[in-house]
Parts: sequence; C-alpha cells; structure tokens
Amino acid sequence: MNLPKTEFHKHHGNPAEKVFWGRFSFLRASSYFYFEKSAGVQKILHHIKYREGKELAKYMGQLYGEDLIKVEDYRTIDFIIPVPLHKSKFISRGYNQSEWFAKGLADSLNIPAQNNNLVRIVKSETQTRKTRYKRWENVSEIFEILQPEWIRNKHILLVDDVVTTGATLEACAQKILALNCGTTISIATIAFAS
Repeated sequence: MNLPKTEFHKHHGNPAEKVFWGRFSFLRASSYFYFEKSAGVQKILHHIKYREGKELAKYMGQLYGEDLIKVEDYRTIDFIIPVPLHKSKFISRGYNQSEWFAKGLADSLNIPAQNNNLVRIVKSETQTRKTRYKRWENVSEIFEILQPEWIRNKHILLVDDVVTTGATLEACAQKILALNCGTTISIATIAFAS
C-alpha cells in the first residue's frame, strides 16, 4: 500500500514519456512505481528477477492493468509484447520476468500477450553500471521480429520490468517501427528509475 506509485498513465508528457521523446514514435509510456534503491520496489524487482518471483510479476501486471484500463489510450491496445530474454538467459533463469508482467497486464486489460514474435537473437551483456550510450550500443541490433504480419496496423503495448535509460525498449521499438507496417507503440514498465 505504501509503494511509490507514479500515476504516469494519467498524464501526457510524464517522466517516462520524456525518456523516449525524440528517440522513436510512440503513443504513451508509463511506469507503475518509482524505483528507489534499498526500498520496497527494488526488493520486489529483485524478488521477481532473481528469486523465481514470476507470480509476483504477474500480480504487479494485474494491479497495473486495473489502472491502465481506465485510460482511453490503453483501451485501444491490440496486444502486449514483453521484452524478450536471450535463449541462454531464459534457460538459466527459467522464465522471463517481463513475460509474466505481460501476462498480468493481459488478464486485467483483457487482451492477448504475444510472447514469441519479438525475439532476442544476440546475447548481450548486463546493462547494470553502463552509461546511457553504452546501454544503447549494447542492445542495438539484437532483436528480430519473426512474423511482421502479426503487428501490421496494430497498437502494441511493449513491456519490461524497469526503464532506466530506455535503451532496451528503444531497440525493441525501433526494430518494430523499421518494418513500416502501421504499428503504434505504447510502453509500460513495473518501475521507473530516474
């Protein structure tokens, strides 16, 4: 109850949207909570990512979806796409935390999650402790769309666990938008790290 909600979904020009301004075309961007080191949200993310907290990720998605569905722009979404993990990372972790967040959002928004179309084709290094440019450099050209026709003229909600510099989400969005097939992108994350 005391976690720091952002309420970004209620406002155009919010800090999450400002992260992506001028980088690629999108309709909306929002995050559920503010990320603060050594606080509750960091503990939740750590549990989700490293302690098999996939059900917690799904629950966060369900809760956030209940807020997002109240906003018109989020009611026009056709489906949700989570940021994918590389196959080797998926095997070692056993699940993709963003996929479970997407499942929760899908439940509340009553729209499907598409987990197998956007894929990570190159294993990248961890983004932790990298500069903004190094983060972008680390993830540029590592994603692929397998079925472009599935996203033609669709409004996609691209989701991840946390947005810091936005490099990973930008790389995913640019890969999708490069197809020039009338796709609209919005973004949602569990947390926003300023």
